[in-house]
Amino acid sequence: MLTLNQTHNPNSKSWLASANEANTDFPIQNLPFSVFRRKNSRELFRAGVAIGDQIIDLKQLGQTILFSKDITDILATCSGESLNAFMSMGRSSWSALRLALFNALKAGAAEESDMRDCLVAQKNAEYKVAAHIGDYTDFYTSIHHATNIGRLFRPENPLLPNYQWIPIAYHGRSSSIVISGENFRRPHGQIKHPDKEHPTIEPSKRIDYELEVGIFIGKGNALGDAIPLDNAEEHIFGLCLLNDWSARDIQAWEYQPLGPFLSKNFASVISPWIVTLEALAPYRTEWDRSSEDPQPIPYLESPLNREQGSIDMQLEVLIETDQHRQSELPPERLCASNFNHAYWTMAQMVTHHTVNGCNLRSGDFLGSGTMSGDTAGSEGALIEMTQGGKKPIQLTTGEQRTFLEDGDKIIMRGRCEKEGYPTIGFGELSSTLLPAK
Repeated sequence: MLTLNQTHNPNSKSWLASANEANTDFPIQNLPFSVFRRKNSRELFRAGVAIGDQIIDLKQLGQTILFSKDITDILATCSGESLNAFMSMGRSSWSALRLALFNALKAGAAEESDMRDCLVAQKNAEYKVAAHIGDYTDFYTSIHHATNIGRLFRPENPLLPNYQWIPIAYHGRSSSIVISGENFRRPHGQIKHPDKEHPTIEPSKRIDYELEVGIFIGKGNALGDAIPLDNAEEHIFGLCLLNDWSARDIQAWEYQPLGPFLSKNFASVISPWIVTLEALAPYRTEWDRSSEDPQPIPYLESPLNREQGSIDMQLEVLIETDQHRQSELPPERLCASNFNHAYWTMAQMVTHHTVNGCNLRSGDFLGSGTMSGDTAGSEGALIEMTQGGKKPIQLTTGEQRTFLEDGDKIIMRGRCEKEGYPTIGFGELSSTLLPAK
């Protein structure tokens, strides 16, 4: 796994004042990647890196003579409309570009004037999904979420026997993964009401969010080659936020025997910024498995994974209803959770995904599954929080929610904090539920 280096120096400051503000998601120690263009322009999308309230235009930067040939060659892979080529270069190239940008952004850097010419204000930008996602696999890695859901359907035996032995996942639909800010209509689907003899086709009445972390694969593996656990993170480029929207009434009818289908593939929304694993190195924590639980079998077990397999990443979900907007009230928090609630680590997900020889490719995307904790208020989905719609939650506007209403906007945020280090964030993910067609 990655070790700390000069790019993590908590005392480093940037010549860009907004990168040094206490509340920024994007200090010089972060430097996440996206694909963007100026709003309302006909520009081609291109790669960018966030610093403070600005974006470094990597295509424009690559046309300067600020860097060595090696760095210029790396920048050339960032001139297209996706990050796939850059992701495929591997960790040494990712780290080399990060270091070059860090040094050019530091206070006192000789490159300041030329770098300023390559800045675009984030408020003036629009984004697209940063990589072409060939395949999408959604895991189920919070045991608290799995148990809460299981209790709704199997009160006597909520956790299925394979859960504590195998990272459970299903393959989702990559074509409906969209960027934050894109809204979607309430989906239609086949629903079987308990008091009806036959199912009907109608708009879903049980739309739910799912608080997840997205994982972008960087360098792939050849078909037939498994990725060992201690090498797995070399294949992970970085993380983002993921809202895997769900239609619970469609899901309840269709999921047996093969799992989610139309209840999940109508929209999944991700945040624009991908935070690299290198930026997250200071916030790594140990991963543990209770002695009362089955311990991982050998291919999913290692001292290194135990030592620093988890990430202390705080997560939250907020809601903004029409009533919030009409009353000029701020969004209110529904949930606060943490990525370290994952029962399986990122490395275990990648290793298990490839143990049968499955080939991952640059830009492939993994979802963590809903990140729920073990306390009230840490549930990462409404179906848990309301116990399947039986216990509505009360909002400060006087409204109640069991599931989402038309016009509800869901906002997700993620931040990593550690004493002695700057806070780094993931930006904001938001999307609004519109009425059915």
